[in-house]
Amino acid sequence: MPIYDSEGYIFAVLAGRPNDDGYVASADKAFNFMRAQADAEEWKAEDLDPHRRGGFIAINVGITAGKGQPGPTRLGNGTHALLTERLLGHSCIQQIATFGSSAFQRWSPNLFGYYKTHMDSLRGRLPQLGWNFGKSVFPCCAFNLSRVVWAFKHRDSANLPFGWCAITALAKKGFRPHLGGHLILWELGLVIEFPHASTVLIPSATITHSNVKPAPGDERMSFTQFAAGALFRYIDNRFCNDKQLFNRNRKEFRRLEVLKSTRWEMGLSLYSKLDDLVQQ
Repeated sequence: MPIYDSEGYIFAVLAGRPNDDGYVASADKAFNFMRAQADAEEWKAEDLDPHRRGGFIAINVGITAGKGQPGPTRLGNGTHALLTERLLGHSCIQQIATFGSSAFQRWSPNLFGYYKTHMDSLRGRLPQLGWNFGKSVFPCCAFNLSRVVWAFKHRDSANLPFGWCAITALAKKGFRPHLGGHLILWELGLVIEFPHASTVLIPSATITHSNVKPAPGDERMSFTQFAAGALFRYIDNRFCNDKQLFNRNRKEFRRLEVLKSTRWEMGLSLYSKLDDLVQQ
């Protein structure tokens, strides 16, 4: 189900899940695997501390940029590196990642194409960084691994401002989505049931979002895919950050600085209308 503005532009999607019982079974296996891996892992005190997005264990995996880094880097997961390898290698998690990317392509083909063009360029330039999932356009993901995952009210401001984030709910059998775990989109005034194995696509950098706490006794995890805005700036800067570009090519730096004031318009122009999708 698409969510669109007054002019008909789709800016978020309740993508749900494929009409396939096998997919739900895969999501069940993904949840059980994530739960077992989290239970077996040795966590440090800082892993258990609440953070900006919530009071749950969150492991970010993949390629990012920004925060003063000279260029893109693959996140180091320290003592949890083997855990992340096992999670990325699980076939059911790979299936969920593929669906999130495919839903993105279906509902916003132009925005998806913007991602794919940039990410293909990045992978060609820096193949040593690796890639989380062979059939997903997203360069980074997060495994939210506590037994009861619900997000605080927040925006993911480091993500591409007009970009989309794929969020998938994973829960223990018997989860009651009518009693908790709802997705709240604050600026829109929407409170949305978020069942197990379902995926939503939202511009997480610009829409404030959170979850209702799951009902007592219910268990819920989540899996998200996203892209840092700084990755796109690095690629547009001809594979350097702003400081490096300023030192190498002042003229190009100034040209791109001028474009920043209208980049939001460019980003919104990539959104599709429902009629556009029907005609394809």
